[in-house]
Amino acid sequence: MPKYLYVGSYTADAVKGVLKEGGSSRRDAVRQLIESGGGKLEAFYFAFGDKDFYIVADFPDSVSSLACTLLVNASGAVRTTTVALLTPEEVDEATKKSADYRPPGG
Repeated sequence: MPKYLYVGSYTADAVKGVLKEGGSSRRDAVRQLIESGGGKLEAFYFAFGDKDFYIVADFPDSVSSLACTLLVNASGAVRTTTVALLTPEEVDEATKKSADYRPPGG
């Protein structure tokens, strides 16, 4: 299954929710969301700095990942960035494909 990295920050109200409910409760809610979208939570970490969390999850396809991301972003409680993660073998496969490209000004 394709793997995705979600990086995000909570709004002030969302941080109040984490303070009230705790970190493991938030992880469990994220796990429930991901599983309801057909995915599997691999890792959930809170962090110091300008980003509040890092999540790694598997989804059957990008549409399933996007469906969950849209729900989260629509809540207004979180600002997220999604990164599709690639294995070294997928990069190997990509290097064997060809395409036509003309650089700007070229």
